Amino acid sequence: MVQEAALKEKKPLATGLSGADLLLKALERENVEVIFGYPGGAVLPIYDKLYDSKILHVLPRHEQGGIHAAEGYARISGKPGVVIATSGPGATNIITGLADAMMDSLPLVVITGQVATGVIGSDAFQEADILGITTPITKYNYQIRDTKDIPRIVKEAFYIATSGRPGPVVIDFPKDLAAALTEELQEQEISLPGYQPTIEPNLLQVRKLAEAVSKAKRPVILAGAGILHAKASALLKEYAEQQKLHVVHTLLGLGGFPAGHELYLGMAGMHGCYAANMALYQCDLLINIGARFDDRLTGNLNHFAPNARVAHIDIDPAEIGKNVHTHIPVVGDAREALSQLVRQDTKAPEQDEWVETISSWKKDFPYYYENTDVLKPQKVMELLYEKTAGEAIVVTDVGQHQMWAAQYYQFKNADRWVTSGGLGTMGFGLPASIGAQLADPSACVIAVLGDGGFQMSTQELAVIAEFQLPIKIAIFNNKALGMVRQWQEIFYGSRFSHSKNPVQPSFVKLAEAYGIKGYQINSEAEAHAVLDEVLNNSEPVLLDFRVDADENVYPMIAPGKGIHEMVGVKK
Repeated sequence: MVQEAALKEKKPLATGLSGADLLLKALERENVEVIFGYPGGAVLPIYDKLYDSKILHVLPRHEQGGIHAAEGYARISGKPGVVIATSGPGATNIITGLADAMMDSLPLVVITGQVATGVIGSDAFQEADILGITTPITKYNYQIRDTKDIPRIVKEAFYIATSGRPGPVVIDFPKDLAAALTEELQEQEISLPGYQPTIEPNLLQVRKLAEAVSKAKRPVILAGAGILHAKASALLKEYAEQQKLHVVHTLLGLGGFPAGHELYLGMAGMHGCYAANMALYQCDLLINIGARFDDRLTGNLNHFAPNARVAHIDIDPAEIGKNVHTHIPVVGDAREALSQLVRQDTKAPEQDEWVETISSWKKDFPYYYENTDVLKPQKVMELLYEKTAGEAIVVTDVGQHQMWAAQYYQFKNADRWVTSGGLGTMGFGLPASIGAQLADPSACVIAVLGDGGFQMSTQELAVIAEFQLPIKIAIFNNKALGMVRQWQEIFYGSRFSHSKNPVQPSFVKLAEAYGIKGYQINSEAEAHAVLDEVLNNSEPVLLDFRVDADENVYPMIAPGKGIHEMVGVKK
């Protein structure tokens, strides 16, 4: 009777506009289509309003899976990925994804719950100093301190995440302010006098670069992900063809220039192709467009483009001159810079000898592997490319399979490649493929994973099954942490310390437990047959490719070596 009386005394939920309402209205104004989120105590006021929202909500099975899915969505759609996580462990679980997005310039708006304002700083239950934790790994972060600031902060967050060099922005949202009743506020104009990214490059610097190109004998373009973020692929192709300039890609830049084009050299760096690396080593003019000269690309800086004048086009002035001395700096958007360069219409450089040298490199030193009776991972990638005609969205995890995908899948178009570059995050691939598929529902999405990385995020199979996303999960199963094993073989006397995985679940049965069809594939003939059967299906499928456990990724540049000092090159 006492319990019944207590229930009768309960008051209905307060009505009116809350801080959470203001948040949802602000997200709708930003045309948010999907939110990747995981509920918890501090974000319950927000989730109560999401109950009636038309925005699609995707529940990952781990917060880190949610933010990686948002990264995949951002990479393919070009729109900011939106994430919600609760306070404390919910917020700390998305830290890796923030660092990953920051390194790879992906736009995210991440809303973290926070304990009530009255107990912030008291070590309250599920409290974490998310502002302090995320300051080094976000483009900017906010904490809501007054409901009237919500519309402005959300609008600024989306602007900051997507303008200039893209990146993640965090909004920390105390629970009491999300629940507090307030009034609807007028939308405000953005006013950020301290944040004014340079979009239009200096025309004098562009002219200086154009003159350097016309005089060069061995010029080459290094194209990074900045080409893709700026939607400048068509202009890059136009400029390269106008000036007859060969193009080298970074890992994250793949797809920015069509593979197969006569001016395309391939990917450069630690596992790049011979022609691309040698072109960077021997060039007399290096034109970097939207790449940041990271160490996996350059190798030993003393041997990187040692005889070249370096021009660097980048929207982030902090990257210019950071790692490689730059002779012609051009700060600005890659699309705007290329547009200006095309309009210069200077005479193409005389480079007959250079063209002949490059042609011989491409012909004499292609990627190679030795065919045996054991299923080769490189062959699997070649089959995936052939049977999708190079049109698939390829999402990878991190490791050997990532490099084989970059080497053997020939990307003809932009925005077909999703991978973790700067941070190299295992567990990224499967959830990122979910975001990529949601961003482009009609695309064929292939998640290329290693058995190690897959086991870091297998729970996200539940999301694929729930939404019946037609993702093709291709596991390159060598029962090892393949890249770790390779390094231990080459540099540590084959002392395989904890890099081999003799015990693993049946991936086929694991997929079937989620209602997803699975196949174990042991030979090239089986690979042909299964791929012909499943690639055009509109259902998810898991493919467990049992590949050669001893295969290594070559070419390879050892740590401390120059970009020209490749091993594993075969004529």
